[in-house]
Amino acid sequence: MQPSDIINKAKSSGKNALTEAESKQLLKYYGIPVVAEWIVKTEAEAVRQAKETGFPVVLKGLGTTLTHKTERGLVKLNLRNATEVQRAARQVIRAAGPDLEGLLIQPMLKGKREFVAGLFNDAQFGPVVMFGLGGVFTEALDDVVFRIAPLDEIQAGRMLDELRSADLLGPFRGEQPANRRQLIQALVGLSRLSAELPDVTEVDVNPLLVGADGQVAAVDALVILGQRPVAKAVRPPIDPRAIGNLFYPRSVAFVGASAEFGKWGHSLFSILTAGHYKGSIYLVNPKGADIAGRPVYKTVMDIPGPVDLAVVTIPAAGVRALIPELQAKGVKNMLLISSGFSETGEQGRQMEEDMAREARAAGILILGPNTMGICNPHLSFYCTGTHTWPKPGSIALVAQSGNLGTQLLVFAESEDIGIRAFSGSGNEAMITIEDYLDGFEIDELTRTVVLYIESVKNGRRFLESARRVGRKKPVIVLKGGRTDAGNRAAASHTGALASNIRIFEAACRQAGIVLVEQPMELLDLSAAFSSLPLPRGNRVGIVTLGGGWGVVASDLCAEQGLEVPSLEPDMIARIDQILPSYWSRSNPVDLVAEMNPQVAMTITEELLKWDRCDAVIHLGILGRMIFVGPLIRSSLTADPTLNRTMLDEIPRLMRQFEAEYIRFIVKLMEKYGKPVIGVSLMGDEQTRTVVEIEGSPYKSVSFLTPERSVKVLAKMVGYQRWLQNEGETQ
Repeated sequence: MQPSDIINKAKSSGKNALTEAESKQLLKYYGIPVVAEWIVKTEAEAVRQAKETGFPVVLKGLGTTLTHKTERGLVKLNLRNATEVQRAARQVIRAAGPDLEGLLIQPMLKGKREFVAGLFNDAQFGPVVMFGLGGVFTEALDDVVFRIAPLDEIQAGRMLDELRSADLLGPFRGEQPANRRQLIQALVGLSRLSAELPDVTEVDVNPLLVGADGQVAAVDALVILGQRPVAKAVRPPIDPRAIGNLFYPRSVAFVGASAEFGKWGHSLFSILTAGHYKGSIYLVNPKGADIAGRPVYKTVMDIPGPVDLAVVTIPAAGVRALIPELQAKGVKNMLLISSGFSETGEQGRQMEEDMAREARAAGILILGPNTMGICNPHLSFYCTGTHTWPKPGSIALVAQSGNLGTQLLVFAESEDIGIRAFSGSGNEAMITIEDYLDGFEIDELTRTVVLYIESVKNGRRFLESARRVGRKKPVIVLKGGRTDAGNRAAASHTGALASNIRIFEAACRQAGIVLVEQPMELLDLSAAFSSLPLPRGNRVGIVTLGGGWGVVASDLCAEQGLEVPSLEPDMIARIDQILPSYWSRSNPVDLVAEMNPQVAMTITEELLKWDRCDAVIHLGILGRMIFVGPLIRSSLTADPTLNRTMLDEIPRLMRQFEAEYIRFIVKLMEKYGKPVIGVSLMGDEQTRTVVEIEGSPYKSVSFLTPERSVKVLAKMVGYQRWLQNEGETQ
């Protein structure tokens, strides 16, 4: 019987679920291994079939409504003779009552490992395949992984590897390794089923038993029929070129301009002016007069020249009336700062939808509402709620929290991290996260895309866009609303519920998105991705000014899945020629407080030359300046006769060495194509995370703690592996 026949038969009978036998028949068609079984009607037939099958056997009650058989006492295990089968059949028939449609006889399979596989439908992302630890431990241990369908054999294999209890798939207590091929076929089969059978809303295979010989069989299964959740109406995508145009206005009109310090209408044109924007600036307020010595126009129509971008800060209720005026003036883009829309509730949501519909009909693209603004340092175009002017760079930053986004801009400016463009996306009435991904994909100046996300409007499109962009440039994401409390906060903040975090994270893994957990990680990673070559593997060479930090860094590497390989005899022999005889002869390479600048440079290059090293972390070589001042003061206090001229020269020499070392490691990255990440001993007012070297495609990157450096490197390794699995080479 074909799958469609099984389903149509069930639906014609008014059923919303298949029996266990029907479910397994359906699964078998899709390549999922199932246990052999026979349907009988009476006690006598059960005994006869059990004898033919061979003892011990399992007897179960069979029926469409019998979905929780164990709880109702309808599963009898390890029946060793005819008497036990007869007694079990009588008990099941009595317990099931009118819900019973038959009895199921199966051989009693032996195996110590039980897994679960399944399929369900998410409103945002559609069909999702699940695999995890099964049996009675499914809910208790919650060791499950997910993938958005469709998935291929490579992705199915990664699901097996991501399980925390993946070791159970190998040899286990005298039993053979699980048949990996069968497990992969089962997961791919569920994916195919989801595509071909839209009437199936859920599939539960639990347990998926692994026998002592490693063979896999679905011992129990349930297929639920019904109507899949309907996704929200899909918004039309924005032309990626239109996204780019938003960040390159030749003229800006501030609608709602104000002379009052601190108001949005005053603050925004102030930051734009202070940032040395070269385009035309127009102020619009129905009161007219002048502001800051500039003429104020009563309407947009009164502006003498063309307007590329209208920055709107008027109350929400007045925005729709502005649209015809902008259309008549030929204004194509609106940056809508005003709040009071969907974040306030149903009435605001309806007003936002009406506004977006009218703007779309008028050919006007709205960014926002409820946004903290945008900037493009490459145009000296700064129009954000926070007065900060980061330098031009290659990091594109979009945040669904404007405050968090502008805080990151402040940090980027203080750490000398360059920004390609920033947008606080606001409520995303028209331009969504998916649109930004498409826009930055084609932007040649963008090398890294950084997103703070609380929700996505179109899960499937987000997955596809992020995966496409990720093949060209890394996409780094911080997801807000990972917990129940976070979900509530996200709903009140953006007017949209955050997607289920586990499904969202599964989509991110498939798309090659680099996920982070804290806001500062966004810039740590974006700085590294935009400044360093990708590591080819996970092997790390460590060079440290002191042994303790090397030990800590080694532990951190092991915890993050990075290997710190032992030095080979020829490497030890080479370093013997450089360091004193009492050095550790191990990786990490302890410089034993050797202060000769040339020594640090030579050891760093030796590690990069090494064919068992994919990246180098250096610790304590930079940042020693913080200790020089106190050292000099203490020394002079103890011995006022010291040569002050010589002491005054020390800070300059230290700065000179650090600058030389930074230039040296950047040149080494060019030469060997391997990343070098630093950990500064301490920071001062001149310390920067990123240091550019003119003429080089790479930059020096140093953090203030080993954990930041190690975590960044581990994420880079993970992204490189994803690229390799996608068939992309960097």
